[in-house]
Amino acid sequence: MPDTLPDEARLAAEIDRLKAEFPKTRELYREVCALMFFRFGITPTANRLYQLVRRGSMGTPTAVLGEFWNELREKSRVRIEHADMPEELQGAAGEFVGALWNRASAAAAASLAALRDEVEEARRAAQAMAAALQADLARTETALEQRTTALLAAQVRIHELEQAQTAAQASTGALEAEVARLQAAEKRAVLEADREHAANTRLQREAETAARRAARAEESARTEIQSLQTQLGDLRHQSGMLEGHLEALRATHATQVQELKTLRRKPGGAEQTAPRAPRRAGRPAAEAAKPLRPHRKGSA
Repeated sequence: MPDTLPDEARLAAEIDRLKAEFPKTRELYREVCALMFFRFGITPTANRLYQLVRRGSMGTPTAVLGEFWNELREKSRVRIEHADMPEELQGAAGEFVGALWNRASAAAAASLAALRDEVEEARRAAQAMAAALQADLARTETALEQRTTALLAAQVRIHELEQAQTAAQASTGALEAEVARLQAAEKRAVLEADREHAANTRLQREAETAARRAARAEESARTEIQSLQTQLGDLRHQSGMLEGHLEALRATHATQVQELKTLRRKPGGAEQTAPRAPRRAGRPAAEAAKPLRPHRKGSA
């Protein structure tokens, strides 16, 4: 074990140097294959190559490794056929190269199977995560629609109360005008008989009662409007928070979809696409959070 750690450190350092020297992915994998096999005596596998280099798709090291072994086999065959050695040694050398090729092919196949298992597991995990995010997004959109409905209902109620307040103000003005006419009649009634004086007194009491009733109605309407304005501010705040959460979920969902596309790539660079779940149509966040019209100063 103590001898392995320095070799691994040197191998990592050499691979970092090769990354700077060979920017193209396939050339880099080819050089790492030669480095592992000839300098460190390590039989390269597709899984090991991908773990060391971490570039391109997972099918790239498999293809480059196959090309490396084919080229090595061809060069070894030429050396064996044309070398100045006895025929029995040429046969033994050929068998050795063939055995080495078989071992390398088996190791590459096992590595590819392991990589496929890892990709499949990652794909299933990504699909589960995407489904969970889609469910969260649907729940958030539903909650936002409910909040929007509540806001619209509050707007309608405030509008009705403003109309009631306007009517109450008009009624108060009419009552004030009536009170003024009654006061003038009272002044004139002073000069009349006691019968007219009694009648004017009764009219004055009725006018005062009506004025107090109108004042109480206006005060009650003003209090209710202020309460609804407070509730409207709270609803606007909650709507803004829900909009921010919805945008964050959409961004996270887009990132997960991109990662899922990357993980679905097959060996050889091909990409396997899966049908995307249809996005639920909904009102844009900007429209849902449309500000309410300002209140009249008289309702403050």
